[in-house]
Amino acid sequence: MAWIVKPSATMKTPGRAEPYLTADHRAQYERDILPRYADRQGALLPILHDIQHRHHCIPWQAMREVAEFLGIAPSEVLDVVSFYEEFTTEDHRRGKYTIGICQSIACEVCGHPALLDHLRARLGIEPHETTDDGRFTLLAMECLGACEGAPCALINEDRHDNLTIERLDALLDRLP
Repeated sequence: MAWIVKPSATMKTPGRAEPYLTADHRAQYERDILPRYADRQGALLPILHDIQHRHHCIPWQAMREVAEFLGIAPSEVLDVVSFYEEFTTEDHRRGKYTIGICQSIACEVCGHPALLDHLRARLGIEPHETTDDGRFTLLAMECLGACEGAPCALINEDRHDNLTIERLDALLDRLP
């Protein structure tokens, strides 16, 4: 086996002529997001969430643009994007409802494996897959920062705490 060395310092990443962070987006971030944080780097997550919602992914070009806008290294943006399961660098459409089951140690102890196994069986998909009808995408997420409500999950942007299989089924059954 041999290591294949890439010329990463000179490699080009895919891009497009139109920027992901337009002048309007930058102005909106300056006005609505940046004032909430002590330094510009604090705005990284809300800006990444916005890009993900608008484009269904966070392309490499967008990461470079965010880094330049916030005055941080592109590698710092990539570190954040690759750490959180909610973010993706590839444009694959998620279902109408994204269900993210927290896998933190607190959720592990409180029963997240049973929730995840139940959803696998109920939906007929594995984590990071979408049902054939496009209704649900299942994610296994590292931590939602809600240990006091373990086990918990996100359904789209809404966090649900102290879940049981019955409560989870009731939540899914109420979705239009």
